[in-house]
Amino acid sequence: MSATMRKPVLMRDVADLAGLFDHFIVDQFGVLHDGSAPYPGAIEALSELKAAGKSVVLLSNSGKRSAPNEERLVGLGFQRGSWDMFLSSGEVAWRRFAGSTGDPGLAPGSRCLLVARDGDRSAVDGLDIKLVEDAAQADIILLSASEGDRFDLDHYRRLLAPAAAAGVPCLCTNPDRIMLTKSGPRFGAGRIAELYEELGGPVEWTGKPYPAIYAAALDSLRNPPNDRVVSIGDSVEHDIAGAAGADLSSALVRSGILAGMSGQELEALFARHGSQPDFILPGFVWQA
Repeated sequence: MSATMRKPVLMRDVADLAGLFDHFIVDQFGVLHDGSAPYPGAIEALSELKAAGKSVVLLSNSGKRSAPNEERLVGLGFQRGSWDMFLSSGEVAWRRFAGSTGDPGLAPGSRCLLVARDGDRSAVDGLDIKLVEDAAQADIILLSASEGDRFDLDHYRRLLAPAAAAGVPCLCTNPDRIMLTKSGPRFGAGRIAELYEELGGPVEWTGKPYPAIYAAALDSLRNPPNDRVVSIGDSVEHDIAGAAGADLSSALVRSGILAGMSGQELEALFARHGSQPDFILPGFVWQA
């Protein structure tokens, strides 16, 4: 369980954690890869973890469904079979929209303004909805990704202001406020969702650190004892706070958005979010 009153334990590598836990919930962006290439040793570490008999669920704040995320990992060189399940926030939202989670799905023919990346429509494939480009005509806004490396925030303000003024509900399936791009860190979909709230529109958040995605991940693991599960990520706000909210142990990887951050800055980050990891790893590597 996350212990906020004691210092995190510094671990050498993932193999050290494998001696303590049976089930691993692992983030992808900032842990396994930077969006364009794997981190050194990450491919091997993930394969070694699975070979050690551990259960591995990859848990991502990606607005895309699970399948395209898995294909991207394979394209980056990760080996199929080195994880048991990939679960994205986009997948959780899609299942809800489809009415397959026990909750009412979207009404057939609902008009949806999809805010995505590079024209990707996987978040709504197979759903009985009508995509619209004019926010004023939308019944719902689905915010699955940011193109913050192409547009500034004012672009999204102009796009979404009519829907916010009309009180159109927005579902954000990628709560990350910062994303890694080839051009460096840029604002993520979570920041656009914040903007929508600032404009007066209602937002429902799906993904880490919110409970539904952890419940789905634990269910896929057949709900083992929480003390046998550890969550690994690079974001204090999403991965570490989310694990604490789900009553899980957590390990923070010093890569991704935290690369280069000093120990003092890290302590301030823990204080800001009211959560700290149980363990800290230099990277997602396996040296044993």
